[in-house]
Amino acid sequence: MNLKSKLRLGFTFLFLLVSIYGVISMFYLNEIAKNAKIILKDNYQSIKLASNMRIILDDERVPFSRKAAIQFEQQLQLEKNNITERGELESVENLQKQFGILSTSGFSFPKYITASHNARMLLRAIEQINIEAIVRKNLKTQEAVKQGRIYLSLTGTFCFLVLFSFVINFPGYIADPLRKLSEGIKEISRKNYKQRIEFYGNDEFDALAKSFNEMATRLFEWENSNVAIIKSEKLRIEAIIEQMQDAIIGLNEQQEILFINSKGLQILNLPHHEIAGQNANDLKKNNELLKTILEKKQVEESIKLTENGKDTFFQLETREIMVPMGNHNDDYNQIKSSQSAGKVYILKNITRFKELDQAKTHFIATVSHELKTPIASIKMSIKLLKDQRVGAVNEEQNELVTNIEEDAERLLKITSELLNVSQAETGNIQLNLVETNPLDIINYAIKFVKFQADQKEVKLELISETINHSIKADVEKTAWVLINFLSNSLRYSPEKSKIVIRVAEKSNWVEFSVQDFGRGIEELYKNRIFDRYFQVPSDGISKSGTGLGLAISKDFIEAQNGHIFLESEFGKGSKFSFQLPIFNEA
Repeated sequence: MNLKSKLRLGFTFLFLLVSIYGVISMFYLNEIAKNAKIILKDNYQSIKLASNMRIILDDERVPFSRKAAIQFEQQLQLEKNNITERGELESVENLQKQFGILSTSGFSFPKYITASHNARMLLRAIEQINIEAIVRKNLKTQEAVKQGRIYLSLTGTFCFLVLFSFVINFPGYIADPLRKLSEGIKEISRKNYKQRIEFYGNDEFDALAKSFNEMATRLFEWENSNVAIIKSEKLRIEAIIEQMQDAIIGLNEQQEILFINSKGLQILNLPHHEIAGQNANDLKKNNELLKTILEKKQVEESIKLTENGKDTFFQLETREIMVPMGNHNDDYNQIKSSQSAGKVYILKNITRFKELDQAKTHFIATVSHELKTPIASIKMSIKLLKDQRVGAVNEEQNELVTNIEEDAERLLKITSELLNVSQAETGNIQLNLVETNPLDIINYAIKFVKFQADQKEVKLELISETINHSIKADVEKTAWVLINFLSNSLRYSPEKSKIVIRVAEKSNWVEFSVQDFGRGIEELYKNRIFDRYFQVPSDGISKSGTGLGLAISKDFIEAQNGHIFLESEFGKGSKFSFQLPIFNEA
């Protein structure tokens, strides 16, 4: 019999035990509930009806009024329909006769007194009969409870003994083979491939033991035949590393050189012999480039070298070597997974990409600078066209001139942004840091966009908390960031809405924020909002920008040791903020 069938048989037996115990329990509980229900439904109802009729006798004069007679007769009729005990019917019939006297006028007063007395005696008899029935049925119920307790105790004791025996013996039936299997696996992990386990039976454990023994045999064969393959693979990996065009250096956890390819030797100017096995900490003492590579923490920064009078740039990448490691202890190899075995340093030649990036930056700067002069000339010509002294223009011509003026302004703005981008990319952002009041920057920015806000009937609301300190900032560039925030908010704000500008001190920072209540920014675009040339997809109504303004804003703020960030919920608006450090005089 296999293990599955044994488990099914054992649990089926336990299920039957629990089911039998449950059936017996339900039977006796049902008997007790049935007896209690009879007591409450029948006898208690009769007592209650008798009590109601006595109240009518006590409260009403005889003979009964029509209302009292109707009430008494209703209670009496209910009692007739609820007769359950011997002798109760006779008392009810006599009570019916007395009621006939009490509800009929014309009899003498003594006759009414006698009938009233007899009725009370009959009601007492009805109550007494039902009380005795309640006591009798209660005794019967108690007897049933007692009997049920005995049967349930016997059944429960039997089930407990069976379950206790099952709990004691069954885990061992499963756990002992698993323990032997676990011990066998531990021996295999120590590379003791001669380990074997035996189970006697015809179930899954026996099949598992056979599979385990077959695995141990195969591992033993592999251990004795795989050394040549490992050496071959090692030579193949070394050949691949040697052919790589990037400089590759491998160190173990003791900082000893495991491997270095020809490109690495050439760049580091190291000899081609006796390098493997040497300690990198000793070599870096006389090799400044190797020292830079080993101690460099900012892997995103490039390394600049000069070869034959030409600048060459390399990008350093560092990879941790995570492999299973074996430590010899008491003649056993104990494997420790995911332990660091050293590091690999890769120097990628990015000179071509650097040259392309510099060419792009120079091109942008040149084009932007060259465009300023013709754009200024266009603006001057437009101004002259609008001057009435030059000559009047009709309405259509005036509209064309206005469109040209708007496009010229847009071109000028794009040109200025491109110049700012070229400054940021080359790291040549020139700052004119002066001590200034944060409110002066805010007021300047608000004044700059006031006309644009009035055109859309957007209210600019300034909320200024107590500002006790000044900041040291480039006023022009900081105001440019605020103006960019406000311009974006106006672009995406509906007409007759409002924009809230806040300035407040927070710890050692002054925080500026611009909050609008437009469409907001979707979650998937938030992480890219400050990237160059990225634009949030337009809603078809608001004009999108160049994708440079927020990127330049980020560069301007971070150049002043500040932080810039965004809070936005799609459908509820956006809040752009930046922080600049408080100026403290030394």
